[in-house]
Amino acid sequence: MELFGNKKAKIQDFMERGALIVDVRSKSEFETGAISGSKNIPLQQISIIASELKKLNKPIIACCAIGVRSESAAKILKSKGIEAMNGGGWKSLNKKL
Repeated sequence: MELFGNKKAKIQDFMERGALIVDVRSKSEFETGAISGSKNIPLQQISIIASELKKLNKPIIACCAIGVRSESAAKILKSKGIEAMNGGGWKSLNKKL
């Protein structure tokens, strides 16, 4: 968690630059509710699809249920040269958008 609301500013910066919101929960979790317009890519598939995401040339905000899986996803994406951040739990992220 970043101090003094920097996370919200970073989310806004990413969104202004056309960020893609990637929800890394399972398909069944995603189907119970999600951020409008977000893309469901379960964490297990992030490494596999990273090259496709990189071609989009957009920053990525990863989210999940509470922020643990999205932290892993953000680290994987960054390791592949993609600008990414952990947006945390999808419900709290949705309130920041």
